[in-house]
Amino acid sequence: MTKNQPSLQRKCALALSLSFALATVAQAQTNTAGAISGHAASGDTITVSNPATGFTRTITVDSDGAFRVSQLPIGRYTVTRNGDNARQVNVSVGTASAVDFVAPGNSAAALDTVTVVGSGAVNPIDVSSVESTTILTSEQIAKIPVARDTTSVALLAPGTVRGDAAFGNLASFGGSSVAENQYYVNGFNITNSFRSLNFSNVPFEAIAEQQIKTGGYGAEFGRSLGGVVNQITKRGTNDFHAGGNVFWSPKALTEDTKNTYLSNPLACGPAPFVVCTMGQLRQDNSKDSTYNVVGSVWASGALIEDKVFAYGLVSYRRQGADAWGIVQSPTNSTQVVETPAWLLKMDWNITEQHLFELTAFSDKQKTETDVYSNTIGILNRLNKRGTSYQTQGGTNYVLKYTGYLTDSFTLSALYGHGEFSRGQHLLYADGTDVRYSGSLNAPANGCPVVLDIRPLSRRQVTGEYASQCNITAGALPRADSKDTRDQFRVDAEWQLGDHLVRFGYDQDDYTSIAGTSIEGGRQFRYSVNRSGVDQVRERVINQGTKNEVKQHALYVQDSWNVTDNFVAYIGGRWDTFDNRDGFGKTFVKIDNQFGPRLGFSWDVDGDSTFKVFGNAGRYALPLTSDVATRAASASLFQQRLTTAFTGVDPFTGAPLGRPNTPFSYINGEFGSAKNNRTVAAQDLKPMYQDEYILGLQKTLSEHFTLGVRGIYRDLKAAIDDNCDYTAILDSAGFTFNPTTGDWVDGAGRASAQPNAGFPYCRLFNPGDDAVFLTDLYGDGNLTPVNVAGDRLSPKAKRTYSAVEFFFDGNWDKFFLQGSYTYAKSKGNTEGGVKSDIGQANTGITQDFDYRELTVDTYGYLPNDRRHTLKVFGNFEVNDEWSIGANVLVQSGRPVNCFGILTPWLVPGGVHPYGSSFARCGTTPAGGFGPVARRPRGTSGRLPWTNDLDINVAYRPAWMHGLQFKVDVFNVLNSQKVTSVNEIAEDNPSGLPLDTYLTPASFQAPRSVRFMVQYDF
Repeated sequence: MTKNQPSLQRKCALALSLSFALATVAQAQTNTAGAISGHAASGDTITVSNPATGFTRTITVDSDGAFRVSQLPIGRYTVTRNGDNARQVNVSVGTASAVDFVAPGNSAAALDTVTVVGSGAVNPIDVSSVESTTILTSEQIAKIPVARDTTSVALLAPGTVRGDAAFGNLASFGGSSVAENQYYVNGFNITNSFRSLNFSNVPFEAIAEQQIKTGGYGAEFGRSLGGVVNQITKRGTNDFHAGGNVFWSPKALTEDTKNTYLSNPLACGPAPFVVCTMGQLRQDNSKDSTYNVVGSVWASGALIEDKVFAYGLVSYRRQGADAWGIVQSPTNSTQVVETPAWLLKMDWNITEQHLFELTAFSDKQKTETDVYSNTIGILNRLNKRGTSYQTQGGTNYVLKYTGYLTDSFTLSALYGHGEFSRGQHLLYADGTDVRYSGSLNAPANGCPVVLDIRPLSRRQVTGEYASQCNITAGALPRADSKDTRDQFRVDAEWQLGDHLVRFGYDQDDYTSIAGTSIEGGRQFRYSVNRSGVDQVRERVINQGTKNEVKQHALYVQDSWNVTDNFVAYIGGRWDTFDNRDGFGKTFVKIDNQFGPRLGFSWDVDGDSTFKVFGNAGRYALPLTSDVATRAASASLFQQRLTTAFTGVDPFTGAPLGRPNTPFSYINGEFGSAKNNRTVAAQDLKPMYQDEYILGLQKTLSEHFTLGVRGIYRDLKAAIDDNCDYTAILDSAGFTFNPTTGDWVDGAGRASAQPNAGFPYCRLFNPGDDAVFLTDLYGDGNLTPVNVAGDRLSPKAKRTYSAVEFFFDGNWDKFFLQGSYTYAKSKGNTEGGVKSDIGQANTGITQDFDYRELTVDTYGYLPNDRRHTLKVFGNFEVNDEWSIGANVLVQSGRPVNCFGILTPWLVPGGVHPYGSSFARCGTTPAGGFGPVARRPRGTSGRLPWTNDLDINVAYRPAWMHGLQFKVDVFNVLNSQKVTSVNEIAEDNPSGLPLDTYLTPASFQAPRSVRFMVQYDF
């Protein structure tokens, strides 16, 4: 192909752009459909039709020779000019497939007839694009060895890394936390906004395409600083189809997870460390086992030919796990998870101008966990303690209308309702039903939680302090916990000459019934104090409320064809966030937060073979509904500490003979309602981030495309909570009286602190000056108090910088895609959650609770994976056999060392936040001796990981539609450590914990998955 063959070059470029599946950029035409655009002579009639559904639309080409057919349901279309010159083209979600009948800018230069034959691949090089998007079809996903879930597919895209195992199976996009993404199905938001750490799951077999937006997305998308996952379901056609399949991962072909051993070298030393624990077995996984089986059946077709279509699917998944657990644990368990899921997709072509569709699906999941007693130090299974019953997920219903009102104006409207259950209760072996009603005055019944974190040497002498009846070792959510979403949005697209204008409105109302209580109503934690004496800390924590988040947004955006080969993009989004407490009162409201979006796309050679693009944008993130559970609603947090106990109950593990000393209240959680006007800064700004992207992509041959982009993200403002009430009293002119323990003003009048009505923890923008309304004297009068930003904390910082190289190759029997990313993620906050300690309180982590907590916290963040290489593809050996592979090589995340802060306030005093500071003792005595500063990320890195997955598929010629497939995951059984325990010292003694650096998760071991499918 040479430069003196422009016609041939254009034709090849066209064929390539419609057949390549490149993990790169694509214009956000809409979040549910695609478009066809191109050039023809002025006055020509362009007809697009989908023979599978009978959908047809005809438009007339404008005077400038450009045409565009928008809001097309995904599928394969025939495009004709004046009833002739038929072209075949695939339309995918969020892309504009190009079909030129004449050369751009030259209405007289007709191109030779070219029939474009698509291969089922997606993501053409769209020269109108400013987004960074990967699209994978169900056909592509089926050909590569990848787990059949939303996150695993999203992790194939450049710039995504797997999040910490503490939060489940979630992805981090572009350095953001796993709680900063949004998820959609057929245009409906399925993100579980309680903490944004979950989402509804469409039965995976029903997914037709998954779009992964990793940056630069248009103004119609918001409420995300990370990425957007947009799924489109399958739908019916005029042809009847039905089938079924079974996927089975047997436990016999799943390798054992590696055992873990105690790894802290400081746990070897003088008294009280009589026994060295370094290298001692921590967790024996040799008896653990898992299995997974899922079966699906489906059918689709036309109820009325060319008019009404249906696609239905029913699936059933059963997963089992046998976990024997930690050697020193008093329990082990067996678990069964059942997910009877279904989906129904209905489409009605009312006329050629009006379409209507319904999506309904259920993903309600039930988990039963039988818990057994275990002899501490021995892997055995004794009496059954009881069973935990959990539910998750629910049903979703989505209605959508699309109207092609004129050749150039399209309107769509969507309404959706979704429910998501999070309930749990326990049934003890003696028949006791254990649950939490949500009442602060009626904590969960049952047996208390008992933790023994004393040094192993001490436990070997006195015996383990443990409960023989507790099941969860944690907190129970209220039995009726659930979330409800009602969403309405309207979107319009209007082609005005060289301007493609989109605008719309989005209303999203979210309600959560939430709350937790410790099983048995309280937790007993045994440790050793600084004098070497056993002590017990007793805690009571109860929460229960109904919270609301009301959000709406307006957006407008314009893609302007400045010339035939240069597109300028400008957009704006105005978000309003209204968070309400358990009494329906607003405690945070941010009106019309402006998010500008700018970008360009330059088709350098004018033939869609070489593109330079860039964009800049501002993205805002709302508070999750869970923020109100403790921060803005009534909650109870009590604690007391004593060494004066005579023994431990051998059955419950509760201390005996302890004095009935009064509780102290933590963080001002007195069990009483908080004044909604006092829990957040009056001048609060949303969490928002600026993003800049510059890149190019080039077709190197008719089989291979290469691209590169640079990305920079800068967190400009964060929302978190600060619990240092002294900052408010200092700023209000109060001083501390050490004799009385009161804070008094200049007239000697005491503050209301620490009484009810004075919230300790308040929402603010870290580093910014804040104005807090405060009831200083407990008389109901609120006084504005200005607090300097540096008195509260330094400014929240998080930057992400990366260079991504991506490529795609596509031949007759072979396709190959991949990327290499070099990235740095640096700052003093990860964002919504805190991976290094597994804290899932989205938006209210401990990062900025006290100014002392922020010392030495600037450094490389948990999602900093410096190098990531991804390669996947498939080779069709012949008509019956194919081989697929998926490779991931990635560098490890940084490691921290967290210890206590002492002295604090007074000599020998220990900060109440315990082992949360970037400092560790340098002697076996931990906090007693010299203290070393350990800035974030400077305690080493975890090892590189490598994963190789392969599959083999067989489609016998003797029975069309039958297929067998075997996937082998982690072929080399590489089980490198992916996270460790980063807490190095006990609280409050400062003694080194023998669990520091103990592995918390590994790469998943080698496993095998079998599939058999018949489709007709």
